[in-house]
Amino acid sequence: MKARFKKILAPSLAVVLLAASVAAVAQQAPKPENLIKWRQSAFQLVAWNTGKIKASVEGQYNKDEVQRAANAIAAIANSGLPGLFAAGTEQGKGWHDTSAKPEVFKDAKRFGELNAAFAKEAGELATVSAGGDVAAIKAQFGKLQRTCKSCHDDFKSKD
Repeated sequence: MKARFKKILAPSLAVVLLAASVAAVAQQAPKPENLIKWRQSAFQLVAWNTGKIKASVEGQYNKDEVQRAANAIAAIANSGLPGLFAAGTEQGKGWHDTSAKPEVFKDAKRFGELNAAFAKEAGELATVSAGGDVAAIKAQFGKLQRTCKSCHDDFKSKD
């Protein structure tokens, strides 16, 4: 019986396992347009939450609102954004045409440094926002915005 299994079922099992492996690998390589959509969506969420913080610290301050928005930005900043700038996404359309400059794909070191600075300042903002000190939040929010501007200046096409 064992010999028969090896001759008949083992090759079939190997084919099934190979097919499952190929399917798993195929699922791990998203289409370029999906990567572009995901990064556009991530940065849209950052912009939305940035707007909520700005409105709160410049107007009627709401500690809970600021803290939720800061936590959301920190989560996005630490989610692996550079992975959404994979080869093959230099041009194309997600929700709209990509605005990433070609330099993003040529200077991974600089892009990584700017992403690390963004993640650091976003994390600090989340920490500072928990304290509720509006002056400290404004100062840290300014640092976060400078990291955004640095990356946009180097790697985002002007609309």
